[in-house]
Amino acid sequence: MEKAVLHPYLMFEGNCREAMEFYKGIFGGELNMMTFGQVDNSCPVAIRDHIMHASLMGGEVDFMASDSPQPGPLAGDKIQLSLSGFDEANLRKKFEQLSEGAITITVPMEKQVWGDIFGAFKDKYGIDWMIDVRAQ
Repeated sequence: MEKAVLHPYLMFEGNCREAMEFYKGIFGGELNMMTFGQVDNSCPVAIRDHIMHASLMGGEVDFMASDSPQPGPLAGDKIQLSLSGFDEANLRKKFEQLSEGAITITVPMEKQVWGDIFGAFKDKYGIDWMIDVRAQ
C-alpha cells in the first residue's frame, strides 16, 4: 500500500503571498500560487488578490497555504510545525531565519534536559514552530 503524505496547510489573514515567499527563501522549492480572483472573478473585490491556494514543494519541506476567505482573525495555537534532524548547523540556521521578527521566542535554541538541542517560537506570521536537533 502506498504511504499517504501529510502536508501542513497554513492559513493566513491576507499575507499568504508574503509568508510563502519568506518560507521559499528559507526552504527552497517551487512556489505556485493562485488568487481568489483567478479562480472566480466574481468573488468579492476585497479578496480578489488574496491567495486561494499556494503550494511550496520540492525543497527541504513541502506545505500548502491560503488566505482565509473569512473576515476577522483566525483562531489557532492548536498545531505547531516541528522541524527536526541531526544537522545542527542547518537546523540552527533555520531557527535563526524562521524566527527573524518572531512574535515570541518561547524556548531559546539550546540543549534540553532530554539531550536534544531544541527551540520554539511563533514566527512573524503567527505560525508556531519547534526546531529539534536530535541527540546522536
